[in-house]
Amino acid sequence: MRIAVIGAGFTGLSAAYHLAKKGHEVTIFEKDLNPGGLAIGFKTDNWEWSLEKHYHHWFANDTTILTLAKEIGYEVFIKRPKTSVFVDEKIYQLDSPANVLTFPKLSFFERIRMATVLAGLKYNPFWQKLEGIKASEFLPKAMGNNAYQTFWEPQLHNKFGGYINEISLAWFWARIKKRTVKLAYPKGGFLSFANALVKKIEQHGGKFFFNTEVYEMKQLKNFDKIIVTLPSFYFLKIAPQLPENYKQKLLRLKGLGAINLILRLKKPFLTDGTYWLSICDKKSKVMAVVEHANFMDKKYYNNEHIVYIGNYLPHDHPYMGMSADELLKVYDPYLKKINPTYHSSLIASHLFKVPFAQPIIPLNYSKIIPPFETPLKNIYLANIQQVYPWDRGTNYAVELGEKIAQII
Repeated sequence: MRIAVIGAGFTGLSAAYHLAKKGHEVTIFEKDLNPGGLAIGFKTDNWEWSLEKHYHHWFANDTTILTLAKEIGYEVFIKRPKTSVFVDEKIYQLDSPANVLTFPKLSFFERIRMATVLAGLKYNPFWQKLEGIKASEFLPKAMGNNAYQTFWEPQLHNKFGGYINEISLAWFWARIKKRTVKLAYPKGGFLSFANALVKKIEQHGGKFFFNTEVYEMKQLKNFDKIIVTLPSFYFLKIAPQLPENYKQKLLRLKGLGAINLILRLKKPFLTDGTYWLSICDKKSKVMAVVEHANFMDKKYYNNEHIVYIGNYLPHDHPYMGMSADELLKVYDPYLKKINPTYHSSLIASHLFKVPFAQPIIPLNYSKIIPPFETPLKNIYLANIQQVYPWDRGTNYAVELGEKIAQII
């Protein structure tokens, strides 16, 4: 069959790889100059490796993408970086049961209670019973108000904003269930891994058209099957002939965009060696600080200390219209609470934005997930809004690509 894939993110790459291996004639269209989608990377002249525009890693149990990397012979590094929280303007390591049980901001009974709830979620396989429960209602009742208000409420608030009271406990369960202390990262960065996958697809006869945007589905009328891996609102834009009731179902699915300010520094920002710092403060303008050089060796980046300042925000949020310098001025007072002298070692900053990156997972999401088959004959939809109960990520993008390839 002649199959078109719109989008060379990891869902499109995965689908194309598996279909091309089966002997199908696969053509991939990507509006960007490079593959990778939300994990797309960039590179300065003096870096050996590329860097993702939006922070990415794999968990040690992301078996789908790790298996794919092994299949194509791609090297992956596995390390145990340090994960911490910022509470009351102080950093606390919180990436093990021992850290939870010794956390000084909670009483001994509160620590035991929170650890018990987290363990119960992690080892509970029955997520279906949780999707009708709000995380914002369950967590304070189960863990106690102090633990919830110290840790989880500010993190949920900083991630989801006004949607905090809509989030299903199934989403929170998935975050706890999947988390591993060891993390994985592809050698050279996600862009290098994506390019290696492109080469494998081309070896199986696949064709790529980068810097090529599909504006209308009519452009692809000569294909037997079409896989759309774009966000749902883009699909609606290029397929105006979709039935109105289907359009309304897709429009009811909500999501947030991502904005990442990347700082390149001469010295560490998180001087205690923390890789991932979750900000537990509802007044913070920053959701998370991720120091990539505390995970992957800075030697690959000309010995620069690279730091992501991350946020999930609506596409029309004022920050989305700011430049890197303007946003740094907004963030600066809070960043100085973490590292008062960071600005003196600043080399440069980069700002990257996407209008959609984080689906909102409301109650009973399984009942509203759009099917792969669309009302348009031989046209299929496969995007991160169909990843459930797990949270979005490249592992599940690859899994989604496998699923749609099997269906076709």
